[in-house]
Amino acid sequence: MKLKKGSCSLMGVHRGMSRIVALIRALGVDPVTAARLPLAVPRYVRDYLRYIRARQDPEFPLRLRHLWPALSDFAAHAGSATGHYFHQDLWAARKIHDRRPSSHVDIGSRVDGFVSHLLAFMPVVVVDIRPLTSAVRGLSFFQDDATELGEFLDESVPSLSSLHAAEHFGLGRYSDPIDPRAYWRFAESLQRVLTKRGTLYFSVPIGEQRLEFNAHRVFCPETVLRMFGGLSLESFAFVDDSGAFHDGCLPSDVPPQTKYGCGLFEFTKE
Repeated sequence: MKLKKGSCSLMGVHRGMSRIVALIRALGVDPVTAARLPLAVPRYVRDYLRYIRARQDPEFPLRLRHLWPALSDFAAHAGSATGHYFHQDLWAARKIHDRRPSSHVDIGSRVDGFVSHLLAFMPVVVVDIRPLTSAVRGLSFFQDDATELGEFLDESVPSLSSLHAAEHFGLGRYSDPIDPRAYWRFAESLQRVLTKRGTLYFSVPIGEQRLEFNAHRVFCPETVLRMFGGLSLESFAFVDDSGAFHDGCLPSDVPPQTKYGCGLFEFTKE
């Protein structure tokens, strides 16, 4: 199918605008939310006046010095049950819950997401190059370079995970040393410490392979399989560009036009 020249130009403009929005968000500003705020101010004022006219609750008097305008939530959804982190955390936590390993080690995954899921039913050892202060029961922490995993002996860990972390290694984003091959050395360390018949749950962004310095890498699924050539692929799932989850797939099932999906790899060591 051929597109009209004008259609191609509009597509190019849309991609360009999406890129600009992404770069502005990377600087800590959401331009979409900022654009909506002026429209939310009249709504806030109307609600404030309605509250004044309503019968006041003496337990919670309305005082000007305590105003705290929350202007971005008028049209917000109840939450997000889609996207990379939601699906990957649920995917891995369910598998680990079913296996119930004697111990589990996680490297670099979100503590306030995936790790907290696991802590509901088992202790977890967390490894990260960044410091972590926590008194949570069942959570142990090692501050270590994940590309070395020097705290762990060969074939000593029966259950391992690293979700949405390896793509950042060696880029300096989290004050880690610059190392263009850090992701490969990390894969070698994971295979070294995993016990025979042990399981690794691993995820990274997948799509058109590229480096977006210093944010992350995006991997071709075949690259991940080469990184873990010493392991066997037990199962594969992925989250597509729209945030939808696809389970029971093969890496070859990922559409070639995928730009920024999430590949979920379950490996075992024979």
